[in-house]
This record gives sequence, structure tokens and C-alpha cells, in this order.
Amino acid sequence: MMGITLKRIKLLLLSFAVIFALTACEKQTENTTVNTTINTTVNTTINTTVNTDVTTESNSIPLPEEDATPTTFTFVDAFEESYEAVIDPDVKRHSYDFANLSSDDPTGPKSGSNHKVRTERLTYEDDNYTSMVGVDVSHHQGEIDWESVKADGIEFVFIRIGFRGYGEAGNLKPDENALTYLSEAKDAGLKVGVYFYSQAINETEATEEAEFVLQRLNGIKLDLPVVYDPEHVLDDVARTDDVTGEQFTKNTIAFITAISDGGYQPAIYANMKWEAFELDLSQFGDTPIWYADYEAWPQSPYDFSIWQYSNTGRVAGISGDVDLDLAFIKKLN
Repeated sequence: MMGITLKRIKLLLLSFAVIFALTACEKQTENTTVNTTINTTVNTTINTTVNTDVTTESNSIPLPEEDATPTTFTFVDAFEESYEAVIDPDVKRHSYDFANLSSDDPTGPKSGSNHKVRTERLTYEDDNYTSMVGVDVSHHQGEIDWESVKADGIEFVFIRIGFRGYGEAGNLKPDENALTYLSEAKDAGLKVGVYFYSQAINETEATEEAEFVLQRLNGIKLDLPVVYDPEHVLDDVARTDDVTGEQFTKNTIAFITAISDGGYQPAIYANMKWEAFELDLSQFGDTPIWYADYEAWPQSPYDFSIWQYSNTGRVAGISGDVDLDLAFIKKLN
């Protein structure tokens, strides 16, 4: 009886031990589950928070500012008609600051557009450039007293050496006063250059015009360039009415090439409409531009060496209106 009892007691103790062990295992499993859940939750929360913060920070970085350089611009012509044009990135820009432009008119530079009279004398001065004032003339000015012109502060002159008629025949003609003007202006101490009024319809004619100029000059020394002056005829039917901008560009290249080959510095005359819609300025390299614009300040973004700013100037020694020009002279720093 005692043996049975002890045996039963041992069995009971063994059962309690098993139950206790099982209970301990369940608690360990529960703890592991809880810890896993907690760790998973914490890690997920931390990772979500970090990722959200990073994403938010990334989105808050400002995008690069767009290029502020304009790609188009507006301008007006001599009749105050407005136009919009695309800026050619392949063409050199000028660096002039027209806040440095001075006028002998106490109220400042004036617009000469739409045939407004503009007689003021302009000067320009900055760290890199100075200026000189000039005129351009043809036989329409008649007899000129060049000593009086010089005494009135004029420092240079462009003289029309010749022109092509705008009729169907397109005959080449010399300016009847050109050689006299050249001689007398040089004697008076003015710097001289010449220009040719073109109505060429192709490269052959443009080269012919250049050869005509070289023959007329016959080696005369010039201080300033030989300028190619292609223009539209506004008040009549002209032989160039159907010439494209591409062809005008080819004509210009032909002329300036022939002039350069003949030993003279070429240049090109153009207003803003020609720069914007006719000539491909990127094709002319470093050929100087004589730019015509009768607004108070030049509207062109492109580089130019001379600015024709009025066609209603007044100069002692010249009867009636005359074109006024401002040349920008690079300083030898």
C-alpha cells in the first residue's frame, strides 16, 4: 500500500513538472511572438517614418531655375510697326550698355522713327569702348563743304560709291559725286569708307557689284570698310521683290568675299528687320555690321560696330537732312 502511494506521489510530481515545463514553454513562445510583433511594428514604423522623411525632403529640394536668357524679342521698324523675332543663339551678342550713351540734348536720346526729326549728337563711353560721330552721303547731298563738316564735329563719313538700278535691267551705276567726296573729305581730315547700294538677285550679280566697286576705287586707301547695302524698295516694284532671305545671304557672302579678296575690309549694312527675317547673320563670321535703327536706343541684341541712328540730321556744310552715325571704337586696354 505504501509502495503504491509513493509511486503515485512520484507520478503526480512528474506530472506537475511536465505541466510546469509546458507552461514555461508557452510563456517563452508568447514572449517571442510579442517581441517579434513589437520589433516588426517598431521597425516598420521607423522605416516608414524615415522613408517618408527622406521622400519629403527630396521633394522639397527646389528645381533648377529655368534659363533666364530670352529666346525671343520684340522691336519696331522705322514706321513704328511692331514685330517679334527669335534670337539666334549662334550669332554674337553686343556688350554695350546704353546707360553709357550720352546726348547733347539735355533731355536725352530721342526716337527718330516714323520720320521724326532727330538732330542730336550722341557719344558712347565705357571701360571697353569709346565712340566717334559720322555721316553717310550720296550725290543727293549735292555740294558739300567738308571743312565745315569737320569743324562741326563730324569725324568720319561713308560715301556711296555706286548702286544697281532696281528696274528689270538692273544696270550698275557710279555715284557721280563719290570720287570728289572721297578726295575732299580725306583732305579735310575725315576718316572715309564707302558703301554700295545693291539690287543683286543672285551671287553672280553680287560678285559683279563687288568688282564694280573695286574698279571704281582703283586702290584708293580707305580708313573704314567697303559696305554691302542690300535693301528692299518700299514704294515701287523692284527686281529683288521675290528674292528670298536665303538668297540675300548668299549674295552678301559673295560680295564680302570678293571685297576681301580685293584687299579691302568688307562690312554689311542692315536694319532690325533684315537681321531678324532676311539675313542669316551666323554665316558672316566677324564681318562688321553697320546697323540702322532710329529708335532712342538700338534694339538689336546682336553685335554691331556702327549705328545709323537718324536720317534727319543737320550738319554744317551739308544742305538739308543727312544720316547720322555713331561708331563704337574698341579701346586698347
